Amino acid sequence: MKFYSTHAIDQFTRYAMKDTAGFNWLMNNGYRELLATFDAIRDDKKAFKYLMSNKHFVLAAFVNAIWDDEKAFKFLMDAKAFEWAACANVINGDDKAEEFLKKSGNEHYVLLAHAIQMRIHEDGDRNVSPWGVMKNLLDFKKAKDEDN
Repeated sequence: MKFYSTHAIDQFTRYAMKDTAGFNWLMNNGYRELLATFDAIRDDKKAFKYLMSNKHFVLAAFVNAIWDDEKAFKFLMDAKAFEWAACANVINGDDKAEEFLKKSGNEHYVLLAHAIQMRIHEDGDRNVSPWGVMKNLLDFKKAKDEDN
């Protein structure tokens, strides 16, 4: 399992908050897997495939744990990726996970969780607007056409 410094997680948080400086730092410093993680959270299948094919299993499990996959959460716990497991739980509204991260000196994961949570809510709001529904229908048709 790869270790991510506080600075790397801070840059990931900046990227999740739409800061291009965070994106640039991650790209220029070899953290493409964190960029793919965020894209996978936002339902980019190619990004998730990238995580799996490049053996970033902890990050892939983090993505799935965000979406209430109990096996993914168990994988994170078994892999001793406690910060990623707690971060996923914070995104899902677990106050005790947030408290754990703060007490263990990992508040940067709390900030990351809130940034991701904010973007998930933005995406959800966008998907239920009239224009978002129409765009999703067009994307569905495009994906269906690609399958044929």
